[in-house]
Amino acid sequence: MFYGLLADIIVIIHLGFVLFAIFGGCVVYRWKKVLVFHLAAVVWAVVVEVFGLICPLTPLENRFRRMAGQDGYETDFVGRYLMPVLYPEGITRETQMLFGFTVLAINVLIYAFLWRRLRGNKG
Repeated sequence: MFYGLLADIIVIIHLGFVLFAIFGGCVVYRWKKVLVFHLAAVVWAVVVEVFGLICPLTPLENRFRRMAGQDGYETDFVGRYLMPVLYPEGITRETQMLFGFTVLAINVLIYAFLWRRLRGNKG
């Protein structure tokens, strides 16, 4: 039970990271000190998705699941938890790349808005 709980906590942390990578620019507007952390999260998320890498949290979650007597899974976090919601038929490599570039595009738009807003406040 303890290891199953740890695996569930990893999923929550992983989801929080994904949400931060996608929408953290909105947090930066309020707390500018998180800018460096958010940009690092965006770069990591885009690299993982575009190059088809596995985030280290996925094997860690799988390890805890196996230790709890549960089955691990073969795909990554996005393929296991997010894609079934967005694309019920499953994930293709092209879809995964699209997801990575979507994260990048969302953040470019958020930062463009923030940049314009900050420039407007200086004059």
